[in-house]
Amino acid sequence: MTLQQLAYFLAVARTLNFTRAAAEARVAQPSLSKQIRVLESELGSALFTRTPSVALTPAGAALVPIASRILSDVDSARLEVAELAGLRRGRIRLGATPSLCVGVLPAVLRAFHDEHPGVRLRVQESGSGDLTAALVAGELDLALVIVPPQGVDPALRAIPVLRDELVVASAEELPERMRVADLRTRPMVMYREGYDLRETTLAACRSAGFEPALAVEGGEMDAVLRFVEAGLGVAVVPRLVLADRPRLRSAALAGMRRTVAIAHRSDAPPTSAARAFRELLLAHVG
Repeated sequence: MTLQQLAYFLAVARTLNFTRAAAEARVAQPSLSKQIRVLESELGSALFTRTPSVALTPAGAALVPIASRILSDVDSARLEVAELAGLRRGRIRLGATPSLCVGVLPAVLRAFHDEHPGVRLRVQESGSGDLTAALVAGELDLALVIVPPQGVDPALRAIPVLRDELVVASAEELPERMRVADLRTRPMVMYREGYDLRETTLAACRSAGFEPALAVEGGEMDAVLRFVEAGLGVAVVPRLVLADRPRLRSAALAGMRRTVAIAHRSDAPPTSAARAFRELLLAHVG
């Protein structure tokens, strides 16, 4: 089994067309088809059905995530060797939740880029669940995630970064402190499905014995803050995202905190660039 065969296999798995896969891999189609047959022979199982159309077999579907991780790790190994020469070049694939992209990340990214301008930074903004899956699949090097009550995925190693206070944000004046129960009579602006803060907010309201009245729902962090500024309702947000929102008022929300951690795969130590970024992040937050 060769890395080239795995790359050809993934190209066919993506396109489900041998001709398009060959064009994508920049190889003659007969050569690609031959290497796929050699790979199937070595594995002792067909990876694709060819008629009436190309489709993954169960064996092929099982190989996709493994082949993706292998090629990702090989790419990381090449970069790791290059990075040993003083981090003059390299790459960091970083994931972060939208609230952290707004509140914490910009200053850290700027400081890291100033220190290591040759290292490419690619940021994926998503919810903690999606970021965890991307880390496990080898698609990210590091991710800033919210630690769930049951802890992070066992396939990851996570270092706590900060304790994030959740507050009620409003366009109108609020008392200094509020309880979750005080939200019962207030229209709320709610995040989209699958968003960490949506699940946190709904669970807290239900634990307090009520279903919140939603004025509008479906936004990311920036949209939610803008809807609150427009007076559509209140929202539960991390305090750190309000630093540049002078039009918003906030009230501390009793008992509502969460832990933010920087995570990576436990079976694949971070590259030199990723370690340098992690240390800079921890120093910045500290």
